Amino acid sequence: MVLRLARKHTKIVATIGPASSEPETLRAMIRAGMNVARINFSHGDHDTHGETIDSIRRLAAEEDAVVAILCDIQGPKIRIGELRHEPMMLAIGDTITLTLDEIVGENGIVSLPHPEFLRDIVAGATLLLDDGNLQFKVLETDGSNLVCDVVVGGPLKSRKGVSAPNARLTLSAITAKDREDIEFALSKDCDYMAMSFVRSADDIRELQALMSELGRRAAIIAKIEMGEALEKIEEIIRVCDGIMVARGDLGIETPAEEVPFHQKRIIKLCNEAAKPVITATQMLESMTDNPRPTRAEASDVYNAILDGTDAIMLSAESASGAYPVRAVEVMSEIASIAEQNLRDQSVTPGDDRRAGEAREDISDAICRATTEISQAINPRAIVTTSMSGYTTRRVAKERPSTPILCMTPNTMTQRRMALVWGVTSLQVQEFATIDEMISIIVRAAHEKRLVERGDRLVIIAGVPFGVDGQTNLVKIHTVGEEGEI
Repeated sequence: MVLRLARKHTKIVATIGPASSEPETLRAMIRAGMNVARINFSHGDHDTHGETIDSIRRLAAEEDAVVAILCDIQGPKIRIGELRHEPMMLAIGDTITLTLDEIVGENGIVSLPHPEFLRDIVAGATLLLDDGNLQFKVLETDGSNLVCDVVVGGPLKSRKGVSAPNARLTLSAITAKDREDIEFALSKDCDYMAMSFVRSADDIRELQALMSELGRRAAIIAKIEMGEALEKIEEIIRVCDGIMVARGDLGIETPAEEVPFHQKRIIKLCNEAAKPVITATQMLESMTDNPRPTRAEASDVYNAILDGTDAIMLSAESASGAYPVRAVEVMSEIASIAEQNLRDQSVTPGDDRRAGEAREDISDAICRATTEISQAINPRAIVTTSMSGYTTRRVAKERPSTPILCMTPNTMTQRRMALVWGVTSLQVQEFATIDEMISIIVRAAHEKRLVERGDRLVIIAGVPFGVDGQTNLVKIHTVGEEGEI
């Protein structure tokens, strides 16, 4: 008897879209190993997203699975306006003007209806359009127009995105559309909210304040895709609940050859902080059209897992691709193989530790000891009891080979653990004493057929119960020895 989901510790985030929104496809993806369903608010409408979220909740309950909902908010995406004749062909050395005027789109004049963006751009700045396929250099600016020289030419089509690497932008991180989407996502009790184009910790605080105003709360995932964010990454990690390494836009904002360095550094920092981290973008891109990944893609996923990522993400592969279920299966297979070799790697996520507050040092010491005890006695599981998930994340930080079973009275915490490496979660009733805790958690695990009489467990908790942010109890327990089942 083994714990469910023990076949892989790394979690899989799958984007849901037209190719995967049908109930039977969603069911198959859950069975294949999808742990978190990403709802992309850059596409679709509230009615469609609401139906999808309801379907996922229902199917997860039917499959006795824990699937978290991650709502990904679009953010301040800068796009040109409509072109009267497209594509507009641009050659190196051409001059083009980007203007606030929305009634243009020909003769080298293109609408860019974003006054805050135009105000922040200075002469000499580099602009990238259409995911970096075109490049302009700003020659002149007057706050309403950008006169640019075409450095890299090609066909330009309507509504293509514009980015300004290394520019200091002052526009709000939350647009009017975002506010409506956030309110809707919170009304659906989403578990995680992914915030796009985060530049600093202040952007996270702005979203936290909005949630407080709306009277609801979701855990915040900061998407790292801006050059500015890299400079302030440690503070961003401190204030958010998790990180997504959004390698697509990050590879436009910074040189593509630097992205692997940033990816590894961010994963390491998240591991040290015991915050979940998602590695995203083009992980199995070829599976959008093909039933098998390339060897390079398989290596990419494998190495992200060895680096210590909590989760790996599918985007177009599962949202609009031809093989959404197979893409989840392939990710699960790669994760299982990578984890078999994880203990043989020289890099361990928790090796480089920094001294923190006394309570955090105690928690870290106990969690490290728990992992060492598990290696010595080979228990069925490490069982954590946690209201907020703090204790569980601290144990997962150590990357133990033993499965982690999180017991929590909190429904939201149970679902949020779907993003945390190596964790299976169960909701249990509240408890007030250590004896009551042991009785409740052992009985719940036994009823779910996760443990059998005679199995050894390493139980870790924070006492007194209900106090967030501390871990100070370890107990080795044999199932059934105290008559709890």
